[in-house]
Amino acid sequence: MSSTSVFSALAPYGWDEAWADAFTPYDAEGLLPGRVVRVDRGQCDVITADGVVRADTAFVTPHDPLRVVCTGDWVALEPGGNPRYVRTCLPRRTAFVRSTSSKRSEGQILAANVDHAIVAVSLAVDLDLARIERFLALAWESGAQPVVVLTKADLVPDAVTRSHLVQDVETSAPGVPVLGVSALDGDGLDVLAAIVSGGTAVLLGQSGAGKSTLANALLGEDVMDVQATRDADGKGRHTTTTRNLLVLPGGGVLIDTPGLRGVGLWDAGSGVGQVFAEIEELAERCRFHDCAHDSEPGCAVREAIDAGELPERRLESYRKLLRENQRIVAKTDARLRAEMRRDWKRKGAIGRAAMEAKRGSQWRS
Repeated sequence: MSSTSVFSALAPYGWDEAWADAFTPYDAEGLLPGRVVRVDRGQCDVITADGVVRADTAFVTPHDPLRVVCTGDWVALEPGGNPRYVRTCLPRRTAFVRSTSSKRSEGQILAANVDHAIVAVSLAVDLDLARIERFLALAWESGAQPVVVLTKADLVPDAVTRSHLVQDVETSAPGVPVLGVSALDGDGLDVLAAIVSGGTAVLLGQSGAGKSTLANALLGEDVMDVQATRDADGKGRHTTTTRNLLVLPGGGVLIDTPGLRGVGLWDAGSGVGQVFAEIEELAERCRFHDCAHDSEPGCAVREAIDAGELPERRLESYRKLLRENQRIVAKTDARLRAEMRRDWKRKGAIGRAAMEAKRGSQWRS
């Protein structure tokens, strides 16, 4: 098959000149390009110029869990054989990674080569701004542009209330588009479809956020299974169990993911900084470069909180995510672990000295 026909066949899945250039060495070896549309227990479905083929990933199963084959990867595939084998993955442009729930300090890659990370949040339940900030930190860290989609907007028929909810999320998502969308009546779908039409989007969120319904609405057909939400709390059940890559009729591709109960950070320091950009900008104006934003004189962050310009909740969420990310990084970074221990000892010594001084003052009085 000619390179022109390969290009036209794979272009709807995101193939471009840059990917073609990266594949040149493997083309010389007689391997075929393809994109992983689904992964399942050591095997994957790969879309090629000849259609979807089932391939084994035994040759690219490294010890590093962040280098395993993932939905969204572009791969070099053997031209034939039974079974077919993936020989290598092309270098990723972006990767959405979270920490696993295990105690082995491992990251888990959820999607590769993503341009937009759609964070789906249901308006059927109370907004959890801290969870949205957590998703956004991972999205920014991945290299993708995040978009927050407030699903089930039809459940908030009052336009003023809906506008206030969008504004609340915008305050917690600087630089991020926030859309109120209803898959039921189509409200906001055209705007979202336009955003994701130019590349690859991954759909993220908790179970019950309406991801599968939203995916079906963007696809224009019922491709993903949908289950009813529970009456008790408005939450849904797991419907998507694997990550699937699907071509959108208006252009672009969509990766739908299972509902995420836990969203742990994984070396997402710059992502956290981007989510809380206004706090980091204020911190640069603090009198002390190591200001803890508690009671130090000349603290620009505290001044903004006292003036009502910065919610206290934002600062607490910022601190929590920074601490969590530092713990994750320290598990794999011996130098950082040593620095943290020294910092703990220093703070402990300061605390003990303060207590001794207080006791001495009480004794003299």
